Amino acid sequence: MPGAIHAEGLVKTFGDVRALDGVDLDVPEGTVLGLLGPNGAGKTTTVRVLTTLLQPDSGKAVVAGIDVLKHPNEVRRSIGLSGQFAAVDEYLTGRENLQMVGRLYQMNAKAAKKRADELLERFNLADAADRTAKTYSGGMRRRLDLAAALVVSPPVMFMDEPTTGLDPRNRQALWGIIQELVAGGTTLLLTTQYLEEADHLAHDICVVDHGRVIARGTSDQLKAQTGGERVEVVVHDHEMIAPARDVLGRYGLSGIGHGEVTVEEHTRKLTVPVTGGAKLLAEVIRDLDARGVEIDDIGLRRPTLDDVFISLTGHAAERAEDENGEAPTDAKDRRKSRKEAAK
Repeated sequence: MPGAIHAEGLVKTFGDVRALDGVDLDVPEGTVLGLLGPNGAGKTTTVRVLTTLLQPDSGKAVVAGIDVLKHPNEVRRSIGLSGQFAAVDEYLTGRENLQMVGRLYQMNAKAAKKRADELLERFNLADAADRTAKTYSGGMRRRLDLAAALVVSPPVMFMDEPTTGLDPRNRQALWGIIQELVAGGTTLLLTTQYLEEADHLAHDICVVDHGRVIARGTSDQLKAQTGGERVEVVVHDHEMIAPARDVLGRYGLSGIGHGEVTVEEHTRKLTVPVTGGAKLLAEVIRDLDARGVEIDDIGLRRPTLDDVFISLTGHAAERAEDENGEAPTDAKDRRKSRKEAAK
């Protein structure tokens, strides 16, 4: 049975650029899918198709059991969307912005005011509730936009890089809110360039590149594809690199000398993939000491999502996405979506 968000063979082109090239997704109800990929990979285009802001050239999409192409207005009533840029009215206060969204979703005035007050408190905006949004900092506007996406407690949420511009404290607070929503049954599709965010929040992860899904699985499954544990050693001076390399070469997975050892000369760091965990690390330390290798740091490191990302796409994640010459989901699109949901 398809999940709360289901897509098959989504294709979208902009002129000669194929932004989506057969994207398939399935997000079970009450879970978080992390959508990762480099700039121009197709993440925001995927979100815009699933939230009815773009029509695909071909393919099928179902959100909350509703066909996106056949019944877009019904889909809009069942989703919340927070895009890359804050979609708030600068000339309204924070409270008025949230009340307006509630009224657009046909909440009565009393209910809209109550919900606005709840969200202002939850997003640490109560002290600024009666200030116009144009006086808010970028981070405050971001939080107000996120609050607006939650006014009607939708069963399906789309968050396109939601924590961009938030300080660490507010990012952690948003993570807590997301976890509460999902625990209550909300389904979430999350795009993010903070890979630790996907690691922390997502039940499953899809990596997209050039408009295609190139890998999918849990965080642990993707990390396992990249390789196992690594011993990292920082030697005290450059003269110690050669003997340290000899020692580490004996523990590398290949077991054939230096083949598995990588060296960063400028940082004096050596890395080798291994198996054996903490017991092996103790052996490495003893061998380095026996060779007279003085070290500044040593540790056993497991692959991170950054390692996965680089392995799959060939480079590190970047922020501030602008896909295929198309502006990301913008404020105008989302204001339109909220208004049409009330029709």
